[in-house]
Amino acid sequence: MQAKLILAAFGLCTTLAACGDTTGEQVVYGAGAGAVGSALLNGNLVTGAAVGAAANVIYCKENPRKC
Repeated sequence: MQAKLILAAFGLCTTLAACGDTTGEQVVYGAGAGAVGSALLNGNLVTGAAVGAAANVIYCKENPRKC
């Protein structure tokens, strides 16, 4: 349970930090948010991180003014 709280706090921080200015930051923030979501839903952390990273990069590339 402690690990889930830490991951949730990390996810909240990355979400509040925005999308990221560079592609590397976008990958890290998206991966963090995806891993946290997977942890909270008892899913696969690696899959969640990969999906989150890809989703954040795609979102930021499609909507550069919102990131």
